[in-house]
Amino acid sequence: MRYAVTGAAGFIGSHLSETLLAAGHEVVGFDSFTDYYDPALKEENARHLDVRRVDLAADPLDFAGFDGIFHLAGQPGVRSFGEVFPLYLTRNVLASQRVFEAAARDGVRVVFASSSSIYGAAERYPTPEDTPPQPLSPYGITKLACEHLADAYRRSFDLDAVVLRYFNAFGPRQRPDMAFTRILLALASGGSFELFGDGQQSRGWTYVTDVVAATILAMEGGSGTYNVGGALEASMNETIELAEQISGRTLDLHRRDEVPGDQRRTKADTTRVSTELGWVPKTTLEEGLRAQWEWASTRVGGR
Repeated sequence: MRYAVTGAAGFIGSHLSETLLAAGHEVVGFDSFTDYYDPALKEENARHLDVRRVDLAADPLDFAGFDGIFHLAGQPGVRSFGEVFPLYLTRNVLASQRVFEAAARDGVRVVFASSSSIYGAAERYPTPEDTPPQPLSPYGITKLACEHLADAYRRSFDLDAVVLRYFNAFGPRQRPDMAFTRILLALASGGSFELFGDGQQSRGWTYVTDVVAATILAMEGGSGTYNVGGALEASMNETIELAEQISGRTLDLHRRDEVPGDQRRTKADTTRVSTELGWVPKTTLEEGLRAQWEWASTRVGGR
């Protein structure tokens, strides 16, 4: 198959691209290398990939000749209030609308990476896909808008699209603003870590190879919307304690006030993706965190 991967130089996108290549597919990446975090890190992720520098919100898009599009590109981060909001409108809503428009025109199937942030303060935990969305951040609102756009293009222009709601992916190459990367780099370098809130906020963590496996299965046979979330829920306090055990070090921890828009709890009900696609997460939190520790400690010159 010949696949397009948007956001191919990012954390999940680079892992997905490598996995597809290893399976014998042709992969063309698209990435604008924005400065949300150091573009040099994205260049490093993409060094063995065919990644074209494309702005999905502005440049011409042509997906003719592709068998599928994995649309992972977007502006991440729940701290999306205030002056940064226009970036979320452009890089999430406008960019996705243009991808869906081009995909519908060219007759190409799309797997769209949405987020558990669309649930916000969910009514049920674990949270099934039919839970009414209550996003707490502008980021979550834009991802939900993208889902509605995919559905509108499906109904009006026969777009073949699948939506995946990722829950807290982690692993090597995780973005530098994400908690696990900051915790592990702080442990490896002797630096400090700021924890916002009381540490009781919990997440259903999902290792990156499990995310990639679900994403490929969705392209091969999925329909509708699926949660993609790890089986193990743990609080920030618990994950910090586990990271300290794995590293054999004590984290220099500084507690700060809770951040507006941050979810108190996320945990996916994965019944649908398990039943329909046969996906089951295989990596435990400890196994995945250990692999990410090996990556982080190498980046700061070893333990």
